[in-house]
Amino acid sequence: MPAKAKRASRAAATTATSAGTEREAAVTKIGLHNLTAAPGSTKNRKRLGRGPGSGTGKTSGKGHKGIKARAGHHGPGGGKPHFEGGQMPITRRLPKRGFTNPFREESQIVRLDALEQLGGGGEVTRESLAQAGLIRANKGQVKVLANGTITQAVTVRGLKVSAGAREKIVAAGGRVEE
Repeated sequence: MPAKAKRASRAAATTATSAGTEREAAVTKIGLHNLTAAPGSTKNRKRLGRGPGSGTGKTSGKGHKGIKARAGHHGPGGGKPHFEGGQMPITRRLPKRGFTNPFREESQIVRLDALEQLGGGGEVTRESLAQAGLIRANKGQVKVLANGTITQAVTVRGLKVSAGAREKIVAAGGRVEE
């Protein structure tokens, strides 16, 4: 290969590599600093009551008086909740009934098959259940229910246990201690 041809091919190779790096530099990575909304996907909000030049000044596009000009009635966003056009609303037509017990205590429920997954086959206490992530430590009392089956013997201490769960635990060779 003549020297002149070698020089020409070397020059072509260097321009190709520099063009490749330029192309790489032109491609930018997407990041939070360079995100923009697609064209036409966002609109400026309608600024109401900002003078006659805005087109929605004075009455803010609601016209003069009338029920549709009042706040909270009709128009976009619906009407007043429970307003039935002047007739007695259903919430007032129906009688009150029952009450809510302020002293209600909600139990955290643990299934029998969850005790099976707990492993160890040893003691089941409030602390061991909290450590396993089956209950929250400071949320209230815990009750074991007879959902699922249990095959290994476990000792349940300091937890409420339903009658069905108690039978299944004892049948599996375990015991329940209050």
